[in-house]
Amino acid sequence: MNTFGQKLKVRIFGTSHGPEVGVVVYGCPPGIELGEDAFTQDLDRRKPGAKGTTTRVETDEPVIRSGIIDGMTTGAPIEIAFLNKNVDPSSYEAIKNTPRPGHVDMVARQRYGDDHEHSGGGKFSGRLTVGLVAAGVIAKKLIPMKVEAKLTSVGGSKDIGSTVAKAVDEGDSIGGIVECTVTDVPVGLGEPFFGSTESLLSQMLFSIPGIKGVEFGAGFDAANMAGSQFNDAILDLDGTTATNNSGGINGGLTNGNPLVFRVAVRPTASISRSQQTVDLTTGEQVEIEVGGRHDACIALRMPVIIEAATAMVLADLLLQR
Repeated sequence: MNTFGQKLKVRIFGTSHGPEVGVVVYGCPPGIELGEDAFTQDLDRRKPGAKGTTTRVETDEPVIRSGIIDGMTTGAPIEIAFLNKNVDPSSYEAIKNTPRPGHVDMVARQRYGDDHEHSGGGKFSGRLTVGLVAAGVIAKKLIPMKVEAKLTSVGGSKDIGSTVAKAVDEGDSIGGIVECTVTDVPVGLGEPFFGSTESLLSQMLFSIPGIKGVEFGAGFDAANMAGSQFNDAILDLDGTTATNNSGGINGGLTNGNPLVFRVAVRPTASISRSQQTVDLTTGEQVEIEVGGRHDACIALRMPVIIEAATAMVLADLLLQR
């Protein structure tokens, strides 16, 4: 399923090396100022360019096909496409029958058979996150909150530049941690039981390719704490707390304090170092080295995507309430 949300529904479409990728956003109210230039800043943040990011560079110019006229939303579904102009499926032909370890190749072939579009990961590709970023720009217009995500470490080190450079030089990849903080959060967003704020955020975040872990507030450290340490003392009638071990959420509802969570981003599956796999035509084990254009650290481009996903969930919850 490529659709998420109840009041603000987001549907992504396209494949990595197909003609285009994009997004359709349903439920955006009319009268929101939203010209093409509104998307530029966040789309640029997602683009590669830094060392450790892919050499595939797309223009990512939004093609607005509906829902926005003269820079204002109309209330109709907003469809935005991004043309794939810098495609090169040839590098994937050599590994069509030798699935990349850690990638979706093997299970997608088992699920969809030979008809699966394998170039660049097809419909599973991180390329589709450009649509999420565009939807996030719209969602940010609908919420009174400030959403900020930042990369805090890569490969277990806070020295991001040199750690990424080392991975590139070694033909390897590394993961990272992205922390997101949302301020000015209204009290009471979320619905029990399956519509809790953590549940919906986690579902959306885990939909982003490469996310392998999510923790709110103190996160996994809470398992090593006593209640007297973990519980956030309430300071006033507004519900302000002395600490924020709960990450701004109690019982699935936002409590008015900053919403804080972290995500673990896995190392990129495609690496140029030799790896062991199986030849699907012979059943024999073989070694492969993956060519093509890949990020050595996808976490570098992840903060703006995390912000977009977060804004979409919060906008949907706000519209529901």
